[in-house]
Amino acid sequence: MSNLGSFVWGIADVLRGPYKPHEYGNVILPMTILRRIDCVLEDTHEEVQKLVKKAEGAAEDLLAAMIQRKTHLPFYNTSPWTMHKLLGDPEDLEQNLVQYISGFSANLDVFQRFGFIQQIHRLAEKNLLFLVFQRFVAIDLSPSKVSNAEMGDLYEHLIRTFNESSNESPGEHFTPRDAIRLMVELIFAGDDEALSKPGTIRTIYDPTAGTGGMLSIAEEHLIGTPEHPGMNPQAQLNLYGQEWNDQSYAICKSDLLIKGQDASNIQLGDTLADDKFAGMTFDYCLSNPPYGTDWKASEAAVKDEIARLGEHSRFPAGHPAISDGQMLFLEHVVSKIRPASQGGGRAGIVMNGSPLFNGDAESGPSNIRKWLLESDLVDAIVALPTDMFYNTGISTYIWVLDNAKPAERRGTVQLINATEFYTKMRKKLGDKGRELSPENRAAILELYAEHTEGENSKILRVDEFGYWAVTVERPLLGENGEPILDKKGKPQPDKSIKAKDKIEKIPFTYGGNTDGDAGRKETVAAYMKAEVEPYLPGAWVDEKKTKIGYEIPFTRHFYKYVPPRPLAEIDAELKRVSAEIVAMLQEVTE
Repeated sequence: MSNLGSFVWGIADVLRGPYKPHEYGNVILPMTILRRIDCVLEDTHEEVQKLVKKAEGAAEDLLAAMIQRKTHLPFYNTSPWTMHKLLGDPEDLEQNLVQYISGFSANLDVFQRFGFIQQIHRLAEKNLLFLVFQRFVAIDLSPSKVSNAEMGDLYEHLIRTFNESSNESPGEHFTPRDAIRLMVELIFAGDDEALSKPGTIRTIYDPTAGTGGMLSIAEEHLIGTPEHPGMNPQAQLNLYGQEWNDQSYAICKSDLLIKGQDASNIQLGDTLADDKFAGMTFDYCLSNPPYGTDWKASEAAVKDEIARLGEHSRFPAGHPAISDGQMLFLEHVVSKIRPASQGGGRAGIVMNGSPLFNGDAESGPSNIRKWLLESDLVDAIVALPTDMFYNTGISTYIWVLDNAKPAERRGTVQLINATEFYTKMRKKLGDKGRELSPENRAAILELYAEHTEGENSKILRVDEFGYWAVTVERPLLGENGEPILDKKGKPQPDKSIKAKDKIEKIPFTYGGNTDGDAGRKETVAAYMKAEVEPYLPGAWVDEKKTKIGYEIPFTRHFYKYVPPRPLAEIDAELKRVSAEIVAMLQEVTE
């Protein structure tokens, strides 16, 4: 199949000059899909033409039902053209090809989203249309020659090549396959026995589908390919996804089409503002939402949904700051996992570090973490190596969610530090200079499966992430150094101290007592006596301002103390370096 992929991509040589390399995919990808669909429809073309004539003047829905009942295909073309027939009239190819494209059923909207008709006109203007079209017609992509699995391999090869040749940041459309494989392995972990049964049917959903890489790799892992059988080749994994970007949507939907999946399961639209799968839940979810991107375009719809539905909305814990929508996708993903009452579901979502700790106590992000943790939805968080993604070198984390944890994992969250589990790449791709080898992934999965405390694995109770944010007031002092009292004889607070400088974060687990209001008061009192009063005599807690917060200080749990070098060693090195500098200066002045 790699030979076929190279041959198809080799057609791009014809485009050289009028098209830049990063534009080749705008022609090659839709033209490959067009050829595949043309081959699929070839055997039923004459029957469809008869039905079109017979149903002349009938409603489109009636015609669609007649054609699909006759052909058993989910899409069709009502025009009199096929690609072979179009080739026979080179003078009118441009207008006839546009007519052919316009003849596809409404559910086959990928060419519209590719902006393919504009490309047809551009090719014709540069006298390239016939040359390119002729080469594609020469390829037999009929199902009898090229299976759905082989066609999927071909298309994925073309997508990867397009991304690598694009001047755009490849991370905009393409999550690294090694990172996706780890996410898939993590969400499938623990479900091995059920997934291995013959006839197993599962669903998986990606609300930020992009070009469909996560869905494709999940299918590949479970079902496998002819060359590399998966966990269960007799299983069925139904793929669902939503994507906002037109071209990414077209690529993703095309990928499902050529694999024989139900392409109507891929929907176009803003997931946060308009959930195209409202009311539906899935066995598994995967997502790589945009990092640090605002959600202004979705703001009105999101806030309206929260106002109307409250805790029954997709965002029951509220919303984060408008500047970053990652945690909205986190809430959305939870809403799409199959309920525990129906067997439960699992999800994997990769985000940067900010959702772990951003926001003060009782802010939107903190309240979302509180809801997730107190609902026991967070199974594990895996810290990935830096330089893993094409468009960013920052730290990233995989959150593994589960609404029906096994007994031994309930009430806890496993933190896995996989920052050193990587293999250096020979050549960097964008910011990506490290990858997860199969051995690296196996080591991470082993840590997850063992679920024990160790150097790179920590098991924490949910309450260990909670804290009370208390406001510690200091007395206002007079010129004599004594507290100034109010009319009731109580010390007046020093209002010159900024509010943020008065906050003390007291962990729920400080002193080991977290039971109820009495436990809180006892814990706060113990903390004040040991940690505050020795340094701020007369300080007190303003109980009315106490708030509850949750954060996941990941790096703190894996901090390793490195003792400073002995002073004698540092002093000796300074003397040595100073002597070298003096010697160098003497050489210059001599």
